[in-house]
Amino acid sequence: MTDPQSNYNRLFQAHPWHGVSAGVNAPAMVNAYIEIVPTDAVKYELDKTSGHLRVDRPQRFSSMCPTLYGFIPQTYCGQQVAKLSGDRTGATDIQGDGDPMDICVLTEKTFAHGSFFLLAKPIGGLRMIDGNQADDKIIAILDADLAYGHITEISECPVALIDRLKHYFLSYKQLPGDAPRRVEIADVYGRAEAMDVITRSMRDYDQEIRK
Repeated sequence: MTDPQSNYNRLFQAHPWHGVSAGVNAPAMVNAYIEIVPTDAVKYELDKTSGHLRVDRPQRFSSMCPTLYGFIPQTYCGQQVAKLSGDRTGATDIQGDGDPMDICVLTEKTFAHGSFFLLAKPIGGLRMIDGNQADDKIIAILDADLAYGHITEISECPVALIDRLKHYFLSYKQLPGDAPRRVEIADVYGRAEAMDVITRSMRDYDQEIRK
């Protein structure tokens, strides 16, 4: 006999942040929910209450995110992620930004819009500081991608692509000529460090969200 509750649950979409796991093989391979694709002139962001995408703001300048961009479900940038950022940079006042862990996914394929899941292989990350908040960006490869699928370390990526990512994140909140710079990229790290950051964000989720 079919469980009525099971049928009831099928009527509703799982919450992209809370209703889907980071992946059975996380942090080596992770689920990623994509909010933005490179052609988006509007920044979309998950509404954390409803689980639907909402318009955060129009992209402020001509540059757009050069990769698919979203987050890893059931992760949280909290105390453990902030501690690692502080340990690596020497800063003593770093806090987590209170969001799921951001991820940029490299692929040769073109996607028309966001709001979908994919499987991605982390290869590194950007240690970004926004004000006094840790705001790491994990860099990953779309699983089985024909152009990028062979890459295992961020050092194997085209330098120009990483430079474009850095430029986007350094400028997307900053008006030209504004000082001081609000956002800083303190480090570009490899796969092992990226997996540590993801593991910490999964623990932060368990301790601060799932509790």
